[in-house]
Amino acid sequence: MINVCVMYPYVNGSEFDFNYYLNKHIPMVREVLGDALKRISVDFGLAEDGNLEPVFVAMAHLYFDSVDSFKQSFVPQAERIHADIANYTDLKPIIQVSDIRL
Repeated sequence: MINVCVMYPYVNGSEFDFNYYLNKHIPMVREVLGDALKRISVDFGLAEDGNLEPVFVAMAHLYFDSVDSFKQSFVPQAERIHADIANYTDLKPIIQVSDIRL
């Protein structure tokens, strides 16, 4: 199983519409990725020990059986998914694909 982690780094003065992200973007992603998407979770960052802001504003963890299943579901929908980002943030996401071992 793999985890595709989509991370939005905190940048002072940036905007992130948490309501839109949870109620519009994530349901759309679920719909267009279909059965290839096995599970999804969303984290919103909290400030750490004395820091005023979190390192990441938000992170989505998308779980797939394999890199191939991710690519087969994501590539045809990539333009639609990317186009929606401007509706909830001005941040550029960082993507990490990981092989889950434990």
